[in-house]
Amino acid sequence: MKEAVTKRAISSAATPAVARQPLTILIVDDEPLARDELLYLLKSLPDVEVTGQGRNGLEAVNLIRDLEPDLVFLDVQMPGLDGLGVVRRLREKKIPLPQIVFATAYDQYAVQAFDLEAVDYLLKPFDKARLGKAVEKARKFAEAGAPPEQTGPEAEAKLEALLERLQTKAPRAKIIVRTQNRMLMVDSDDIVFATIDDGVITIVAKEMEGTSNYSTIEALAAALPENFWKVHRSYLVNINKIREVVPWFKSSFMLRLDDKKQTQVPVSRHQTKRLRELFKL
Repeated sequence: MKEAVTKRAISSAATPAVARQPLTILIVDDEPLARDELLYLLKSLPDVEVTGQGRNGLEAVNLIRDLEPDLVFLDVQMPGLDGLGVVRRLREKKIPLPQIVFATAYDQYAVQAFDLEAVDYLLKPFDKARLGKAVEKARKFAEAGAPPEQTGPEAEAKLEALLERLQTKAPRAKIIVRTQNRMLMVDSDDIVFATIDDGVITIVAKEMEGTSNYSTIEALAAALPENFWKVHRSYLVNINKIREVVPWFKSSFMLRLDDKKQTQVPVSRHQTKRLRELFKL
């Protein structure tokens, strides 16, 4: 009896485990930092293979046709051909749709109102745990051999309604800044950083500074483009205005910015990991 048990155990141990087929992934985003961040996070997940990257909607259509990925991370708003345009172009060309995860910096509640089956979404900045859930959802569809429910009239109507709603919530390019009893319209590209103290938000631009009517840093960030990053609970920074990354004590960092005073801003412990990822420190 013991011999039989032993033989069964040996036979079971000798049976090789079935290899899990990698999930092939395409990343499409016009922001290089967003593509880099997503690629970095995806590489930390098991059984995924990023087979290509695209910078705009036209590239997305061609890459989907040529690479036939299982899953596409697709930015909602891109110059030229946006996320909705990509889906429409694929249908026009009768190219089979892969599973799609839309990447958006917009209000999550605008997305959660829609039940889109195989379609998923990610909010920027990306969260690794949320990314993992999106990938696993796509893997279940792929392993079941179930095509994405994106081709029927009802699914198409939902998808178009979602993307059009998201696009109407695009962050404003200009912000009102109060200074010396004046209300100036400041272009977001000119803003270096914003900070909050005792409930008052100060906005610092290249040539001026003043206060904002926004009550929280989060609300201000939602009104600005994706290149603004909340590096600390009290600071929102324009990534394009970082002059220098300064090593600080206990493996922390400060950011020296490109304003007149070359202000140094702290990076919180929580955001230090993202800093390392973004700039490959």
